[in-house]
Amino acid sequence: MEEAQRLAVELPGLSLKNPVIPASGTCGYGQQIARNYDLNLLGSLVLKSTTLHARSGNPQPRVCETSAGWLNANGLQNVGVQAVVNEKLPWLKGHYPHLPIIASAAGFSTAEYETVVHQLGQAPEVNAIELNVSCPNVKHGGLAMGTDPAVLEDLTRKVVKQAAGTPIYVKLTPNVTNIVPLAQAAERGGANGLTMVNTLTGLSIDLKTRRPVLANVTGGLSGPAIKPLALRMIHQVRAVSSLPIIGVGGIETAEDVLEFMMAGANAVEVGAASFHDPLACPRIVADLPLVMDRYGVEKLTDLWEVRF
Repeated sequence: MEEAQRLAVELPGLSLKNPVIPASGTCGYGQQIARNYDLNLLGSLVLKSTTLHARSGNPQPRVCETSAGWLNANGLQNVGVQAVVNEKLPWLKGHYPHLPIIASAAGFSTAEYETVVHQLGQAPEVNAIELNVSCPNVKHGGLAMGTDPAVLEDLTRKVVKQAAGTPIYVKLTPNVTNIVPLAQAAERGGANGLTMVNTLTGLSIDLKTRRPVLANVTGGLSGPAIKPLALRMIHQVRAVSSLPIIGVGGIETAEDVLEFMMAGANAVEVGAASFHDPLACPRIVADLPLVMDRYGVEKLTDLWEVRF
């Protein structure tokens, strides 16, 4: 079997040559990581989460490394939906016309989410939209909507209507006791897929200053520390839902990709690994065939049938 067939993944709105996608917030709008490698090596990429208006984000420092990952409290810094639609998306599609693009929508009210999704859904460059309802750094709006099943179902239903047929992937927060009701709520609301999971809220303290390292006090924890939790949650949701799942949380190697797909993911996003290794995504893509050979995997989609 040809390598292209072994790695290819088909999801709603997304024909991926491989399942590896830089996670939202780790690749900006593509220009930054394009300095490091050819973006055509990727399956897709997710843009930085976009709000209705431009945001400068939280005070510095916003990012710090911990013993098993990274804490970040960027506060949804972004250029606003108009700049994304008018400037960022045309640049990306102009330079990489065959690369599937996933936009990321965030907001502080249902109405704002609807407006952002409507504008992103109208953009011809966007293949899918990830709905970020789980950012733990925003004090009003996002976290509440991502933790209440009734609110999440209503929000999903409303944005799906605004998406102009563009598939919606709801990005679920792990900062809950049970993630299954949220996945079911998103599915009832008409989501085309799920992204699992966003960061867990964490804290790091500077012993010298006796103060939190981050100016925001807490931030979202990503990296190896959250991988077992992400795998467990994906496994739980796969048991009750047939929606496509894009898995994310501590993926650093091709072996990690296989684990996530065995747990129930259909594709993956790579986040914190790119902070210490800017070439993490292309490295994982290159390693996948070798690791598949090692474990007797003919094609990645075979792993979708794994159940335990």
